[in-house]
Amino acid sequence: MSILFSYFFEKINQISPLESNFTEVLDAIALKPKILYFYGKMPENVSKQRPKTVAIVGSRHNTKYGEEVAYKLAYELAKHNVIVISGLAFGIDSIAHRGCLDAGGTTIAVLGTRIDDIYPKAHRPLATEIIKQNGAIISEYPSLKDSTAPFAPVEFVDELTGRRRIDQKISFLYRNRLIAGLSDIVVVVEAAERSGSLNTATHAIEQGKTVYAVPGNITSPYSQGCNKLIKQGALPYTEPSDILQELFPEEYLKKQKRLKKAHLIGDTDVETIILKAIAEGLRKGDDIMRATHLPPEIFNQTVTLLEIKGRIRSLGMNTWSLI
Repeated sequence: MSILFSYFFEKINQISPLESNFTEVLDAIALKPKILYFYGKMPENVSKQRPKTVAIVGSRHNTKYGEEVAYKLAYELAKHNVIVISGLAFGIDSIAHRGCLDAGGTTIAVLGTRIDDIYPKAHRPLATEIIKQNGAIISEYPSLKDSTAPFAPVEFVDELTGRRRIDQKISFLYRNRLIAGLSDIVVVVEAAERSGSLNTATHAIEQGKTVYAVPGNITSPYSQGCNKLIKQGALPYTEPSDILQELFPEEYLKKQKRLKKAHLIGDTDVETIILKAIAEGLRKGDDIMRATHLPPEIFNQTVTLLEIKGRIRSLGMNTWSLI
């Protein structure tokens, strides 16, 4: 174990979900955890509001398409101070963590193993980066050194050794309810028809969360799960703004108003006058000229230029609309 890794993973913190504003949402899920163990720090409220969170999950055997989508989404979310949650696994999970970190954001990894058993071991450096950048590594499974800790789901005593063990065949599936529970939205990037990511989506649906799935090639085995989710009612994800406008509806509406206002500014004063007249509901050329006091030759010349520029379109019979 490297000196750097050892330094960041010396102290295991523990809390009940209700002890943190960030984790108290887990008190409302089915089979809520008794105690959470973690390295790093839990995110804090901003302006008395819990930070926005999005889970990005998907196949361990991703394609280049899945990598590009997951990285771009995580990067853009981090730029808007959205916390990215995933499971530290190979494939889409680690790509999502990486995209968030590269954008300077905060990301949370939820393990399906004991808190001191970072899995996969190859991602210990990634786990270290997550903590260095004010994120956290979380598990509901205590260290074996903590003999007094309450038992977590699928944890049992081995009759032969007398030691506590975890049934790792299903512990990762149980972990998925925590990933969904901590998130406002779950995005499944790539998933086979039988995938743990679909299990995360199922938990999210049961918890009343919004689920997005990335549409994919119908012949790709890694898109079958996502395409199936969309057929079952998940929202298709196409670009980061799909998520951002749901997380920040007021900000999105303000942006749309700004864009709409900017769209009514022409390259000349006359263009602007005509654009605003059409925006106010005037359609017929005669009505626009009457309202704007523009001579026919100036009006005809200007609407022709606006049509060429793609700002307005002709509806026929000297009537016009904005594009």
